[in-house]
Amino acid sequence: MRRLSRRDFIRLTGRAGLVAPMAASLSTSPLLAACGSGADPIPPPGNGANGGADSRFPLRLPEAVGAGDLRFVAAPTEWDIGGGLRTPVWALNGEVPSPLIRVRRGERFRAVMENQVPHDLILHWHGLAPPDDMDGHPRFAVPPGGSYHYDFPVEDRAGTYWYHSHTHHHTGEHTYRGIAGLLLVTDDEEDALGLPSGPREIPLILQDRRVDAQGVPFFQPFGPALMAGYMGTQAMGNGVRDPYLEVDTALYRFRILNGSNARIFRLGFSDGTPFHLIGNDGGLLPAPEVLTAVDVAPAERVDLLVDLRGRDVGEQLMLRSLPFSLSGGMGFMGGQNLQGDPLALLELRVARAVDDGASIPTSLPPVALPDPADAVRERTFRFDSRQMNHFINGRNFEMERVDERVPFGETEIWSFVNESGLPHPVHLHATHFRVLSRSGGRGRVFPWEAGRKDTVLLQGFETVRVAVRFTAHRGLYLLHCHNLEHEDLGMMANILVE
Repeated sequence: MRRLSRRDFIRLTGRAGLVAPMAASLSTSPLLAACGSGADPIPPPGNGANGGADSRFPLRLPEAVGAGDLRFVAAPTEWDIGGGLRTPVWALNGEVPSPLIRVRRGERFRAVMENQVPHDLILHWHGLAPPDDMDGHPRFAVPPGGSYHYDFPVEDRAGTYWYHSHTHHHTGEHTYRGIAGLLLVTDDEEDALGLPSGPREIPLILQDRRVDAQGVPFFQPFGPALMAGYMGTQAMGNGVRDPYLEVDTALYRFRILNGSNARIFRLGFSDGTPFHLIGNDGGLLPAPEVLTAVDVAPAERVDLLVDLRGRDVGEQLMLRSLPFSLSGGMGFMGGQNLQGDPLALLELRVARAVDDGASIPTSLPPVALPDPADAVRERTFRFDSRQMNHFINGRNFEMERVDERVPFGETEIWSFVNESGLPHPVHLHATHFRVLSRSGGRGRVFPWEAGRKDTVLLQGFETVRVAVRFTAHRGLYLLHCHNLEHEDLGMMANILVE
């Protein structure tokens, strides 16, 4: 795939914007083709509790596939997003989200991805630590008509992981169009806790979409969205608009991914119902935390226990993104809706009274974390957004350039410094890190940032220090912003572990 030079980018920003609805078949990224257009206003919120007609649609709960000899065909198709409203998507095996994968720790994962979309394509196994040729680095992207074979052992602890396209310049578009799914790892340690399972374990991908007057999502990034990221006002859960879920009077486990391109969610219930946070990006936490709200940036995951025992049949409970303000003061630019606007996400409808003897664990298995006292060096990564572009340490991503060389097996302290007012969810491939401190902005580490993290949110002008150690594989991996418009425009660096 031809790489976009800085000269090409500047040339493209002078072009008139191109409307890029989901129905379009595009040979070039609308992210780049539309980046010079004006600030087209976002339509008002969609159905149900977000405004408009009082209608919500049942949440789809996908059936899981196992780890062995999978075949994923990426192709354009249509998908019913609720109430018979069909919209063009790009999907793996015709499903949105992509198939739910369940893997046992120690199993070998084998899959082939066949590319039938009109772009190069590669899949990244987000949160896992496979060899570098299995990780989804964009240098391995295959052209339309090509295929890629994945074969690696899953040695990661039980947790909520996911997978998505990682094609440079197109990650945001591909994920928005539907190429993303959950990957759940189990192990004996987790089994021993007796956590809710079966119909009371809810895998949930939360996203936002921008929709036209008919409610059909479309992807049209223009100038402001290239700076702040692409956001919309339509809530989606597992590919369904304005979803609801019928529940029992029981203990539920919600395994939640923020699969949005840019929107940060502050998850909480409309009536302040508390929940137990038991896990995040890298699996179970060192200890459960009782909370009424949790911030989840793009690519972050949270594992929640929600106790509905004592509720009355007929009650309704709304999971929302609660309002908040960004430190640094910058949300969506150019008159668009701001980061932190409230959004109704999933309505729980208590439909059945049952006897449920499940218990909430009071302790969780210990978590192995890098010890900052063992650090042998420090590094600083500066994230900056300016002039319609995004940089790490003043450099835009180049596919073959090595930006940092990191010794295998050594503990280091990395400082992630946000030099702008825009939020950046920073993601590191092939390992997890330990969040040590935050200065500036919000000024502290939050309960949902305990344990093993692969993504951490930098709000405006914040600095976050983390302890990092690569112990799985040597090879070329990535550090990048998981605001997908920022990533696609170059806020990404190659890390060579050697």
